[in-house]
Amino acid sequence: MRNYATQMDAAKRGIVTPEIETVAKKENRSVEFIMERVAKGTIAIPANINHKSLSAEAVGDGTRVKINVNLGISGDCKDYEMELRKVRMAVDMGAESIMDLSNYGKTNTFRKQLIDMSPAMIGTVPMYDAIGYLEKDLLEITAQDFLKVVEAHAREGVDFMTIHAGINRRAVEAFMREGRRMNIVSRGGSLLFAWMKMTGNENPFFEYYDEVLDILRRYDVTISLGDALRPGCIDDASDAGQISELIELGNLAKRAWAKDVQVMIEGPGHMAMNEIAANMQMEKRLCHGAPFYVLGPLVTDIAPGYDHITSAIGGAIAAQAGANFLCYVTPAEHLRLPDENDVREGIVASKIAAHAADIALGLPGARDRDNAMADARHKLDWPAQFALALDPEKAERFYNQVPPTERHTCSMCGKMCAVRTTNMILEGKEVKFCSEKGAC
Repeated sequence: MRNYATQMDAAKRGIVTPEIETVAKKENRSVEFIMERVAKGTIAIPANINHKSLSAEAVGDGTRVKINVNLGISGDCKDYEMELRKVRMAVDMGAESIMDLSNYGKTNTFRKQLIDMSPAMIGTVPMYDAIGYLEKDLLEITAQDFLKVVEAHAREGVDFMTIHAGINRRAVEAFMREGRRMNIVSRGGSLLFAWMKMTGNENPFFEYYDEVLDILRRYDVTISLGDALRPGCIDDASDAGQISELIELGNLAKRAWAKDVQVMIEGPGHMAMNEIAANMQMEKRLCHGAPFYVLGPLVTDIAPGYDHITSAIGGAIAAQAGANFLCYVTPAEHLRLPDENDVREGIVASKIAAHAADIALGLPGARDRDNAMADARHKLDWPAQFALALDPEKAERFYNQVPPTERHTCSMCGKMCAVRTTNMILEGKEVKFCSEKGAC
């Protein structure tokens, strides 16, 4: 029986939890480094007491940038086995987090399987599940009904939940007064906005925020304060609606910490490159250093089919400037539910962005794998290069598609490989390109 309520409660009281020990080892940091920041709220360790298969991860300043993979069942694609294959792939490829965004039918069967099998932390958006879980239309759902869904997800073992508590009446007024090119693009945010306008009531997650926190504290669930008013195109970035909601989220973060509930803040969205760094700094200031979880940001709106690239560009800039957690984007973003290949491409793109930021930030051990890759390339050790690659299968497949005639080179340069040439000269060997018969 543990003698603390949450990871934050333990850290404040100087108790070293198994999860704090785990992340300290993973991050090459001292236990004291992790514990001090968990106590302050600048690092979160999402770890539900009922998620028994979890291998804990830290999200926050001074730790490696983490990535999240979105999965789930929709009304147009009800292939549960395909979604589970995506889960296995995400885990095998090193994704630290999986969000179940299922919004069709009785989603708890898939979610329970996910929690049972996944060492990655699991997130959900209870608002997505409310209609299916309660079997009620939006207008029939009460504030207490929404809290029932939060309780159900927490009890099942979800490590963090996106709760759109910041889109209150004040934030809605700012959004409606200013206007937008794309309006609201957050699914959960749009549903809450519709519920508020149809019922005339305040956002239930804001009005009953203390009750939400009590539920999350009971199961040690981290609250991921959702950005219902995130920009859905670069023209809407950094507007009054987005910033007014961010101000609300900063206050909600402090209220959560007062109850020992860990916090992450969610951010944009779509945003031009020149605005990203300022937005990261603004979040750290307004939200008191809370870990920042961003979708992208996508740096242009004209690349459907390639948005894993637009997202990776924005994600790398954001992570170097202060973002701690990147939500992956696949090539299928804006077009359809991603298939397994889309998921793979999205994971690799996000991991590249996260890893590039880790290197730039000088995090302990961040360059180790790159240095090992450089050593393998120096030796022309192809098996070692494949093993060190973010996507070993693709690297080896590409190499073998056009096999080189010279055993240790690749088909790009062949015998004229710069590494081969330099190695031979430094080893005192003569470099020759032509055979004795004159063929070169």
